[in-house]
Amino acid sequence: MPTLHVSPLSRLHETVTTTRASHMVTLMNVGSPVERPVTILAERHLFIGVSDIIEPLEGHILPGPEHIEQLLAFVRTWDRQSPLVFHCFAGISRSTAAAYISACALAPERDESAIAQALRQAAPSATPNPRFIALADDILRRRGRMVDAVARIGRGAEAFEGTPFTLPLA
Repeated sequence: MPTLHVSPLSRLHETVTTTRASHMVTLMNVGSPVERPVTILAERHLFIGVSDIIEPLEGHILPGPEHIEQLLAFVRTWDRQSPLVFHCFAGISRSTAAAYISACALAPERDESAIAQALRQAAPSATPNPRFIALADDILRRRGRMVDAVARIGRGAEAFEGTPFTLPLA
């Protein structure tokens, strides 16, 4: 069964090795150095240069619809033969949002609340970036259900960085 994995940058290589992932999504500030694991081919790595913010802030890149469209295009071409890893700096906000969005997009028959609950159970510190979620909710035409589901699980436990976790697609 294909799986989605989330990791902080500090544990990226370990997570890719342990999960035997073939694809990777990086969500980091533009210019942030990220060493792609050698087992991830360049064409199987998406780098989305975006800041972890919810409103404009000078010197930062506000997540926009184009970032969500990039994410969705990439995950829809993933062959699902081996795991997909998402990471940001802390593995708490941008990457958890991207994993949740991907799970909703790749399993459209699944209830948004069930996916959000699975996210919370897998990652007590997960606090998906609300702007990412709202943009994806609109693009995926979920009529606010993604936003509401993430709001119901609330802010995650305080943490400097998250622990790597798995979010199953089914």
